[in-house]
Amino acid sequence: MIKYCVIAICLLALLAALACGREPPPPAATTAASAVQPSPEAMESTAAPTATEATAMDNQGISRLQTVRDRGTLTCASINSVAGFGFLDSDGNTVGFDVDLCRAVAAAVLGNPNAVEFRPTTAAERGPQIQSGEIDVMSRNTTWTSTRDATWGNFAQTMFYDGQGFMVPKSLGVATMMELRDAKICVQQGTTTELNIQDFDNQNSMNFDIVTFPDGVSSNDAYLSGQCDSLTTDRSGLVSTRAGFEKPDDHVILPGTISEEPLGPLVPHGDDQWFDIVKTVMGILIYAEAYSVTSDNVPTAATGNTKVDRLFGLEGSFGQEALGLSDTVAQDVIRGVGNYGEIYNRHLIPLGLEREGSRNALWANAPCTDCPRGGQIYAAPLR
Repeated sequence: MIKYCVIAICLLALLAALACGREPPPPAATTAASAVQPSPEAMESTAAPTATEATAMDNQGISRLQTVRDRGTLTCASINSVAGFGFLDSDGNTVGFDVDLCRAVAAAVLGNPNAVEFRPTTAAERGPQIQSGEIDVMSRNTTWTSTRDATWGNFAQTMFYDGQGFMVPKSLGVATMMELRDAKICVQQGTTTELNIQDFDNQNSMNFDIVTFPDGVSSNDAYLSGQCDSLTTDRSGLVSTRAGFEKPDDHVILPGTISEEPLGPLVPHGDDQWFDIVKTVMGILIYAEAYSVTSDNVPTAATGNTKVDRLFGLEGSFGQEALGLSDTVAQDVIRGVGNYGEIYNRHLIPLGLEREGSRNALWANAPCTDCPRGGQIYAAPLR
């Protein structure tokens, strides 16, 4: 009886509220919550996403592999001004070590290493481009850092180990980095290079006059014109830059480094399958060299070597089906661009970037007998 009385009272209250043109009162919990207005900061934090953020979220859950195949081309953020890594040849083609890493991915997912749209990207554009999801992969002498991994995209595999150094005119008579105290240093802004030089300056009381420039070409030109005593960037970049000087022998790259610069391709966040594909393609390049398979001797029938046969889809599997790739994907990749050593020799050996004795040699126990070993070029087992 009490229950029915309560219901009747509630109905009467509701009818009275409607008769007076008022909405019925909300439940007590809702009333209490609505009495507390969110702060401006809280409202800002829940504001609609920016165009870049919205694009990135839209890409969540979409198969990038299928998108690339539907499009028929791979979109690769690259660079065309760093000899050896990414540059334009005499015919206007985009070529280089980093460029071939993109071509390897195209060979894997499209069967054609030339099905790539290259987008030259400045240092400042790198973050926004990869965050927006408008590119499929970035291979552009970009250092893997924890912040970039968290906010830009996923770094697939270190393909070149580097470190930051200094170049000076030979006429300056400087032999070590520590002799650069009070020097004026040219550096490209918006890079790990700029952050590293500030750290080195602070830690060693170098009293540098750090002069920043919007891109590598500007900083190189400023150095050549005498605006700075030294140019700093990754050592590979210094080697590449010096090779393009009219009188390269007039400049000295000082011994030593002030940082760790692991370089490799990265992909947008949000698609684990695509991330795994790019990592696997980098592994194919590395293991093909370790097994002494080049673009000229790719096997098409079982060889009797279990690891080689598994890699090239002749016996067993290393997960190709789960990745959405063909069983013989490694055949397409190595025929298309060659193995890691071939790519390195094609683009970086002519600059004088020797692998022997460097971190960019294969691991010590690589089974090949004619490849540089004892370095850190290594990938997850393909099995």
